[in-house]
Amino acid sequence: MTPMPGSASPTDAATPRPSEEVRRFARPVRWVHRTTAGLMLLCIATAACLYIPQLAELVGRRYLVVTVHEWAGLLLPVPVLLGLVSRALRADLGRLNRFAPYDIRWLRSALRRDGARREAAKFNAGQKVYAAWIAGATLVMLGTGLLMWFTHLTPLMWRTSATFVHDWLALTAGIVIAGHVGMALADPEARRGMRTGSVSRGWAEREHPRWKD
Repeated sequence: MTPMPGSASPTDAATPRPSEEVRRFARPVRWVHRTTAGLMLLCIATAACLYIPQLAELVGRRYLVVTVHEWAGLLLPVPVLLGLVSRALRADLGRLNRFAPYDIRWLRSALRRDGARREAAKFNAGQKVYAAWIAGATLVMLGTGLLMWFTHLTPLMWRTSATFVHDWLALTAGIVIAGHVGMALADPEARRGMRTGSVSRGWAEREHPRWKD
């Protein structure tokens, strides 16, 4: 049967339009990302005020800055722990924790910069590596920070080693996070996905062709 002009057939209604938006991140996932990012930026800002003399002189109130830095660091894992009640967050963490053969090819292509098409599921290999690295770095900085905080519980050698690891890892984390922010600024659609939870189907099919759900 031929549909009347201006009417849509059942097949047309079931076929997704290229401009249709798809849901990428649930609200709990976006909440965890924003809260964790805010705490991490607070840690970086207060650390800069403690270690850069010009900023230390400008801000002053060293005791207050130290207190804010310590509590921001202690609270850093809390958003993820609270967010684990969300099925959407647990599913995304599971995706970040799985590496497939196409992820290896993605990394090789990215390192070689050969311009080849890079296949990815909901998260590409770069995002998976970043998530794993930042999670490990956060745990190490939390542990070394506790050793530096409770000075009466550990030997001097432990505190000295913890300070060395904490400071250099924090510097490295700042550089890595700056790269992450730079990548986000270069992709407005990815930022919109984290801000609103939705992205265009065209972007999803182009950047994450193996993302089926």
